[in-house]
Amino acid sequence: MAFVIFLIPCFVISTDLAFSCQNADDFVGASSPGDIVIGGLFAVHSEMRHPEGDPIKPVIQNCAGFEIQVFLQTLAIIHAIETINNSTLLSGVTLGYEIYDTCAEVTKAMASALRFLSKFNSSEDAVEFKCNYSDYIPRVKAVIGASYSEVSMAVSRLLALQLIPQVSPASSAEILSDKIRFPSFFRTIPSDFHQTRAMTHLICESGWNWIGVIATDDDNGRFALESFGVQAMANNVCIAFKEMLPAYLSDSTFHTKVDHAVEKIVKETKVNVIVVFMRQFHVLKLFKKAIERNVNKIWIASDNWSAAVKISTIPNIRQLGTVVGFGFKSGDMSSFQEFLRNLHEKPTENNNFLREYIMLLSVCANLEYHDFQKCITSQSQDNLWENDGTKPQIWRDDFLNANVEPGFIHSTILAVYAIAHAIKGQCKDRDCKDPSAFTPWELLEELKKVVIIDDDKEVKFDSNGDMNISYDVLLWKEIDGHVEITTVAEYDAEKGGFIFEDEEKKKDFLALKKVQSICSQHCKPGQVKRVTESPHTCCYECISCPENHYSNKTDMDYCYRCNNKTYWAPINSSTCYRKTVYFLAWTDWFAIFLLLLSAFGVVLVLSVCVIFTKNLDTPVVKASGGLTVCYIILFSHFLIFLSTIFFIGVPTEFKCKTRQAVFGISFTLCISCILIKSLKILLAFSFDPKIQNFLKCMYKPIPTVVTCTGIQVIICTFWLIFRTPFVSQNFSIPRAIILECNEGSIVAFGIMLGYIAALAFICFIFAFKGRKLPENYNEAKFITFGMLIYFIAWIVFIPVYATTFGKYLPAVEIIVVLISNYGILCCTFLPKCYIIIYKQETNTKSAFLKMVYTYSSKSAGSVAVSQVSLDSKSSSFRATVTDSYKTENDSVNGNCHLQVPGKPLIKGKVLPKNAARTMVRKRVSSI
Repeated sequence: MAFVIFLIPCFVISTDLAFSCQNADDFVGASSPGDIVIGGLFAVHSEMRHPEGDPIKPVIQNCAGFEIQVFLQTLAIIHAIETINNSTLLSGVTLGYEIYDTCAEVTKAMASALRFLSKFNSSEDAVEFKCNYSDYIPRVKAVIGASYSEVSMAVSRLLALQLIPQVSPASSAEILSDKIRFPSFFRTIPSDFHQTRAMTHLICESGWNWIGVIATDDDNGRFALESFGVQAMANNVCIAFKEMLPAYLSDSTFHTKVDHAVEKIVKETKVNVIVVFMRQFHVLKLFKKAIERNVNKIWIASDNWSAAVKISTIPNIRQLGTVVGFGFKSGDMSSFQEFLRNLHEKPTENNNFLREYIMLLSVCANLEYHDFQKCITSQSQDNLWENDGTKPQIWRDDFLNANVEPGFIHSTILAVYAIAHAIKGQCKDRDCKDPSAFTPWELLEELKKVVIIDDDKEVKFDSNGDMNISYDVLLWKEIDGHVEITTVAEYDAEKGGFIFEDEEKKKDFLALKKVQSICSQHCKPGQVKRVTESPHTCCYECISCPENHYSNKTDMDYCYRCNNKTYWAPINSSTCYRKTVYFLAWTDWFAIFLLLLSAFGVVLVLSVCVIFTKNLDTPVVKASGGLTVCYIILFSHFLIFLSTIFFIGVPTEFKCKTRQAVFGISFTLCISCILIKSLKILLAFSFDPKIQNFLKCMYKPIPTVVTCTGIQVIICTFWLIFRTPFVSQNFSIPRAIILECNEGSIVAFGIMLGYIAALAFICFIFAFKGRKLPENYNEAKFITFGMLIYFIAWIVFIPVYATTFGKYLPAVEIIVVLISNYGILCCTFLPKCYIIIYKQETNTKSAFLKMVYTYSSKSAGSVAVSQVSLDSKSSSFRATVTDSYKTENDSVNGNCHLQVPGKPLIKGKVLPKNAARTMVRKRVSSI
């Protein structure tokens, strides 16, 4: 079988001590033998030194920037493995480890991964190329690491060749959840999806929407920025600016870009919240520059640096403002802290990291805390190897404990125990002292099913290989003059909510809201956002909602329209108001006034009825047509007054149909009766034979009244059947609904009124003809006045009714009805009542005879009397006598001949000289 051997390059270039390794074993940072070996990849140093000179050769260089926090993670692995080996978890099977320093470089991490892939017990560290690695036994069974997502992505693709399980306690990039690209990758922390969602939740809870983001220009920073951008957009949070800093401190543009980022922060005065996705040494550089520029903001820290003590102890760090961040959930650290206290007793032969730390203690002795930490970070491996042993060792017990980041330590220990439990599952029926007892891919399958008890809770990997444990919300608080990192809440990654231990911590958390970080002030309810020239949706101006529109929440993008015609809203309204329903109510002062007028009219009608009833036999009452006609007219007036109540109150179908019909029929009945009276008066005093013959033929009281009124009944009936009035809502007034009666058909309404007007006009003509009757009997004159009042009222009514709207529209018609009804009632009956009550001397038979006699004499003398006219006058005389003195019925029925009592029928014969005088007496008798 063909195979290719890859050798790890450890070349000796010269005798200079600056080179990193002389052989492959020098490449290992810390190791311990065991039946089953676990690999480790951690960035114990922050950068790898780059070779100088030309050409560049493939030499693994030394590193610089010793990272205490990552060094503590390597110690956590050692502590966890030693604890497991001293327990009964694996039943006599011992775990070993090989931990390598990646120096935060993918290249160096790949070199370490190549050694992990090399065949077990191969003296040449060779990696065989095979088509099937199912039976292949590599140097390690599993790998813990790496510290950064960018490194983990590269290493995971290489380890996936043999499906060696990789469990990272720190790499949180969301892309690593993709099991197609990274099938053997696991992590004991949540992915950045949950972290960015938690950050967005914090931003929204605090009322911020205008923030800046600074990230490292590597895979981890870019993926975190992308995930945060998606979450921010979904929650209407705008990113004012994004600044990317080079991934490596050795980049020549690093300091320039840091300066540019700080300038951007200073320039954006409205941005008071900055989200930072960066490595710790990047944050150190950024913060030192920001302190120089007196920047004061709220900084939202990612899990990479939220618990970094070396950052929280920067001089004047409190001037930067408030730091709030998310760290991985921590556990019980007491066992690990005890391990650290005894660390000086541990051997350093197989732990280059520990040996380097001891050398750093010697180099940086007698310095204050921050200077001591700065000294450790700034030393390179080259200098340490050159000064090895030149200074005495000074151990500082408190320094390591002070720099412990509980979240990272806990997740690292959890990774070791997850692998140990998976090994336990594989070793149930196997002798695991034999390294070939199982292969890495079998351990991978077992790892997917592992369940660990952590803090009395079961935790396990989900289908994406993630452990969705909670986050600790960390707040940097100034206590006794220095900044301490405190836990104020817990963020549940699954439920997406904050959990507070007590009210004091909740109060500290809510105090973040005091700082505003918004592009535009929030639009209040009643206002709506209008986007300005800015490309960001968070930058807008607030404008008021127009009339009949509303917004009931802050920062709404559009106004709601009031949902139907029954609601309205003023400008800048936060709700819709129900429109006020208006109609001519019973309690309205104007309605009460009109009702009083109608009631007075009813009283007046009843009073007239009483007066006429008591004076039934007087000439005035007889001259009015008798009690029956008067009662009918008065009853019509009563109904007209009564019809006004149907115009008041809440309109109903019954009222709308009844009011016009009652008014129209009643008024028609009244006018019909007055028309008969007009005909009768004109007939009694007309001396023109032609006119008198015509009037005698027309004078048929009962048929005339029934016919005239019946026509109106037919009109109203057709109206009610085919286009009946109904209740309608008038929305012409913006904030009100007018309940009114829609007449159904304006044409039918006009025909009804037109028919009444036609009858009134005929009545007016007849009454006008008899306007010069005797003074005490001049009823025609008053009928004329009554009809004039009617015409004037209804002529004025038409334009007023057409131009009026609102609840007082029915009042207009009531007024016209009352004016016309009062006019006719008063002109018809009040003069007679006046005579009956105050002019009783004229209300006698003799007084009436005298006046009529005088009037008739004048009329007879001024008219050229012919035989025909005499016959006609005799007939008229006979008709009048018949009405008053109950003579023969022929003339009442329209007979055109006159029969004088005691004398033969006058026909074709010239009257004697005293005939006119005789006629006058007979006419007076009829009156």
